[in-house]
Amino acid sequence: MKSQHSYQESEKQAIYKVIKERRDMRHFSPEPLEEGLLLRLLTVANQAPSVGLMQPWRFIRVTNAALKTDIQQLVAAERTATADLLDDRKSEFLKLKVEGIAECAELIVVALPDGREKHVFGRRTMPDMDLASVSCAIQNMWLAARAEGIGLGWVSLFEPVQLANLLDMPGDSRPIAILCIGHVEKFYEKPMLIEQKWGEAAPIESFLFENKWQEKSKS
Repeated sequence: MKSQHSYQESEKQAIYKVIKERRDMRHFSPEPLEEGLLLRLLTVANQAPSVGLMQPWRFIRVTNAALKTDIQQLVAAERTATADLLDDRKSEFLKLKVEGIAECAELIVVALPDGREKHVFGRRTMPDMDLASVSCAIQNMWLAARAEGIGLGWVSLFEPVQLANLLDMPGDSRPIAILCIGHVEKFYEKPMLIEQKWGEAAPIESFLFENKWQEKSKS
């Protein structure tokens, strides 16, 4: 039975479309964002669900050119370290573009704050729910950016302690993501790693169990 609280069909289809067409972008063009757009994206991030209403997200807007270069060098170092662990896929990995730090209009570092241990509501047995909450905030930004026609890329190739030191973060805080945000010439038709034949996405049936864990056959 259709819910009486359902949105109009066109509104529902818009939501499904933006989810389907969201992309983790690596290629940007340098035009600045329109006035107020970055604040809109951060506002919807702040509207994300969070366990115990702890809002465990902090956003650092990086505008200093030298600091951007330092962050880019951290990513490059981790890219090399990751490549060294990939054995026969090393050269293939090094061909992938993994960030757009120098080209994007806005650079945001997303972090967990210090003092999270005082929030026990919903975290006593699952302390990583703070990370889950921050991930919801980033997803809100991602979907809103795509609806605005703006690219967003989540960069996770960095050493957290080194990035925290660069940004003068408190000792108990933790950087989670480097977000590259900006205009793009076009969105990838498929996720970039699929287009570059790094891998293929599995369908939901591969991950759906009933009542008990049922490992799927890989044959």
